[in-house]
Amino acid sequence: ISASILRDGFRQSNGGTGYSGFQELANFEQIEVLKGPAAILAGALEPGGAINLVTEEPSSKPFYELALRAGNRNLIEPSIDISGPLTEEGNLLYRLNALYRNENYHRDFDVPVERFFVAPVISWAINDRADLLFESEYSNETRPTDFGGIPAVGDRVADVPFERITGEPDDDARNEFLRLGYQFEYRFSDDWKIRNNFRYIDFDNEFVSNVVAMAVNEDAGDFFRAWVQNAQPTESYELQTNVVGEFNTGSIEHTLLAGIDLYRQVGQNFQRIDFTTPQPLFNIFEPVYGVSRPDSFQEDPPIVSESRTENVGIYIQDQVALLDNLFLLAGLRYDTISSERERFDLNTASSRSDDAFTPRLGVVYQPIDEVSLYTSYSTSFSANSGTARDGEILEPERGEQFELGVRAELLGERLFANLALFNITKQNVATRDPDSLPGEDFSIATGEQRSQGVELDIIGEVLPGWDIVANYAYTDADITKDNNGQEGNRLFGVPEHNFNLWSNYEIQTGDFAGLGFGLGGNYVSDRFGDNDNSFTLEDYFLTNAAVSYQRDNWQAALNFRNLFDVDYIDSSEGARTIENRPGEGFTIVGSFSIEF
Repeated sequence: ISASILRDGFRQSNGGTGYSGFQELANFEQIEVLKGPAAILAGALEPGGAINLVTEEPSSKPFYELALRAGNRNLIEPSIDISGPLTEEGNLLYRLNALYRNENYHRDFDVPVERFFVAPVISWAINDRADLLFESEYSNETRPTDFGGIPAVGDRVADVPFERITGEPDDDARNEFLRLGYQFEYRFSDDWKIRNNFRYIDFDNEFVSNVVAMAVNEDAGDFFRAWVQNAQPTESYELQTNVVGEFNTGSIEHTLLAGIDLYRQVGQNFQRIDFTTPQPLFNIFEPVYGVSRPDSFQEDPPIVSESRTENVGIYIQDQVALLDNLFLLAGLRYDTISSERERFDLNTASSRSDDAFTPRLGVVYQPIDEVSLYTSYSTSFSANSGTARDGEILEPERGEQFELGVRAELLGERLFANLALFNITKQNVATRDPDSLPGEDFSIATGEQRSQGVELDIIGEVLPGWDIVANYAYTDADITKDNNGQEGNRLFGVPEHNFNLWSNYEIQTGDFAGLGFGLGGNYVSDRFGDNDNSFTLEDYFLTNAAVSYQRDNWQAALNFRNLFDVDYIDSSEGARTIENRPGEGFTIVGSFSIEF
């Protein structure tokens, strides 16, 4: 059970990795972690909170930054970030982020990672009450098709170098991404305003790969491979309109939010899978590469399917200050979702429509100014992207969350700590059909998943110049209801223990003012690699460090990730033979930037 990804309040999802495949961070102002219920504001999302990626906006003062990053694996990345007014009056502003990146991949592919990215933004202060912002973003990327991962052998992933691949070294993927949109705000008064936002996304990706399909003799490390080609163009449109107002009823203060959002996504899938061309068995322990792609592969007619999803949501929320130290949040959202799937080569189609009300309730009590006690309850309802092998669309996912916590301000409001107990359940969760072959995206539904536990966060400034960010989570994540023999199993990919720490100190005075040092680590405990709990992804601890220096208008830094070059599996898609993805080994990145 994971958090949903938002981009400036809009849903950002396509197979779990974002529409652009690998999200670019160059034009982000900040990353907001919104824990707890967020679905009522941002659409039909999962419980567990959301991560909101906030885009940089134009600056009213001229700003010019040139930067360069370089590192091992031949990383080279020049970039620019420029902003300022376009008119003498200063009512029309612009910002432009652009970069080029080229680096070798961290596994044994011949294909480098190459990306071009540009993001122009223009804001217009129409008058003292109305603002309009136009934004756009384009990226074009080529990278290896790394869907093979390390297959499981017995109850662990195979004991081989994690740089080893199960496809061919020249397997490649191409991603092209375009985002267009606007944000409009009109203030009727100091207390009331209306906001209208729109976003359009066009995402086009295609990959070719020769990946492991199934084990022939797992103990010996022999696997069958098949050629897979897949193109998945997707278009989406989203429109949000809401009104925000502040008013009083007697001594009680209200902040009212009401709105409507409309969402439409159309996706196509053009797929070729060649199981007929004979290939020698692939041995993970003694791999032999150089299998040529058959000429007939490109001539075979593709399997073509199309999916369409439409969502209309209406919501209202009231944040009430009952007393100076007692606050209530109550909201209700109504969604209607329509989904259609067509398989043109088989001339089959399926559709379904669903609707639901999802309430939200929260209470905050402050016994003293520095301490807040809170509790919240929320439900969620979202379209299910999974399609069963018989072509039927799975029922929507439904979720429920309880949370109880305390937040404290320490060291004179320099340090913040948050402790939370949570219980999240989801019904009808789509998971990969264990019988699916590479390139196939059939799903099955688990009856119910439950995630419960405790989480502690500490963030802030311990002493002048000394910052710290720490997080620990204990999570008990299980399949609580299921018709496929998995009831009682742990959810794949979810560790019981997860600990993260980063501490940075920057010298404040003297000849070395501006010199900084950072050190941190990430610990992830054992996880199961699939919902059958048939194999384990081992625990790992990563050490990270940094040295930085800033003076006047320039700054430089060296960042070290996975300092001791630990082998680890970063993530899994819940299958034994594919997509148990190794993380990056030792990485060093140097950066330099100068502002004018």
